[in-house]
Amino acid sequence: MPTPPTSPPPAAPSPLASPVPAPTGTLAEDVPLPPGVVAGLVLAGGEGRRMGGLDKGLLLHHGIPLALHAARRLEEQVGRVVISANRHLEDYRRFGYPVVQDAQPGFNGPLAGILAALDTLATSDAPPQFLVVVPCDTPNFPADLAVCLHRALTGSGAALALAEAGGRQHYACALLRTNLAADLAAYLAGGGRSIRGWHERFATAVVPFPDPDAFANLNTAEALERVAEATKAQETRATGE
Repeated sequence: MPTPPTSPPPAAPSPLASPVPAPTGTLAEDVPLPPGVVAGLVLAGGEGRRMGGLDKGLLLHHGIPLALHAARRLEEQVGRVVISANRHLEDYRRFGYPVVQDAQPGFNGPLAGILAALDTLATSDAPPQFLVVVPCDTPNFPADLAVCLHRALTGSGAALALAEAGGRQHYACALLRTNLAADLAAYLAGGGRSIRGWHERFATAVVPFPDPDAFANLNTAEALERVAEATKAQETRATGE
């Protein structure tokens, strides 16, 4: 009696996938991240076109440079932070954090800064498993951003996790597995520059946050001025003057 044909094994799932929902209850409880597992990156290596070419990370927000404000806020969440910058490197180093520069000259977008951070962290004494990324011009991101993204990513098995608020997804406020460095390098080498386009190559956990204002971009001089005026008005009301 002939042996019946054997069915081929099921195909492995493709890494290209639509966003996967985050686990129920995305707001973090008082559960800290495991030490050393997640590192943080502040993106401050852009051209600053909306700021007339000014180096955004060095502009003041509440009297503190934007990049330093974001780095301190992120340090409270992950403990280990690096800054991506492509000019005024000594000014950034004075903030007290490691500074990474894009491998290629020019301004090649946030993905180049992410890759520079991944390459640097990979050669450290204790390479992290995950990297949480924030842009310097979003200095008021949620205080539980990292832990919420980490919980969603590990709970869903996704490759990346990104923040969503007010119906808008924030691709530069994200957590990624550091073992994606090789894919990112290939994407950039092939001419890819879109951070959204790279995200969409992988299954991504989308994590909702309740306050859209936490992700407000202070990426123009007018936006910074509005924040300064609002702060001054609040201080005036508080003092009754």
